[in-house]
Amino acid sequence: MGSTRNDQLQQIFFRIRSNKVFEFFVIGVIIFSALVIGVKTYELPPVFVQVVGVLDIFITLIFLVEIIIRFLGEEDKKRFFNKAWNVFDTLIVIMSLVPIEDSEMALIGRLVRIFRVLRMVSIIPELRLLLNSLLTALPQLGYVMLMMFIIFYIYAAVGSTFFAEINPTLWGDIAVSLLTLFRVMTFEDWTDVMYETMTVYPLSWAFYLTFIFFTAFAFLNMVIGIVVNVLEEEHQRIARAEAEAAGEPTLKDLQNQLDELKALLQKQQ
Repeated sequence: MGSTRNDQLQQIFFRIRSNKVFEFFVIGVIIFSALVIGVKTYELPPVFVQVVGVLDIFITLIFLVEIIIRFLGEEDKKRFFNKAWNVFDTLIVIMSLVPIEDSEMALIGRLVRIFRVLRMVSIIPELRLLLNSLLTALPQLGYVMLMMFIIFYIYAAVGSTFFAEINPTLWGDIAVSLLTLFRVMTFEDWTDVMYETMTVYPLSWAFYLTFIFFTAFAFLNMVIGIVVNVLEEEHQRIARAEAEAAGEPTLKDLQNQLDELKALLQKQQ
């Protein structure tokens, strides 16, 4: 009897957390929380400061209720915290409940409330997909970034060697040269830097153009290509999982069926 009642309650909470209205309500609260955080950065009259403080407490309580509903709606509650986003949301809510605004840890309290905006990612599946794709692509991106750093380092050493006497502020050592090259890569007044060195080295334009070709055109496009490819793979993986859950045949199943038909035809021949 008790088990049946618990199952009924679990189903009720599951329907609540799966309801689109509830999801949009939570998203609205997160957006409102972000606006409250922005309001706190302004100089406000004491009355408005108190109102914002009450709103902040109200938002925290809503987040607490939302976490409880999601937990109670989980069929296997032991596996609720196996998901990283559930752990993140729970920690943010718990730390928001700690009254540290008037203590030495007030800065941490403000930071925790700022990170509540990240809960938008845990609520919206499409945002989770984008972030998961980015994390999945990190190993491949690491090699591209390493190669880009090598190119940066070589060009920074060359620039510091030849252009340090022209403008020590931009090319005085390899560290500031790396910053200058980042400015060139992002096209932030890079022509001013180039024309300054061309007054002494007329052919220095080749230094900048080749660097821009390697970094802004080649390597950054490789980064975009890797992320898009991983994102497409994630979409296909989710589509296969949904097809398997619905009992629909996947491309792999169709391929296996075609192989079996070919084998039967070959035996008959």
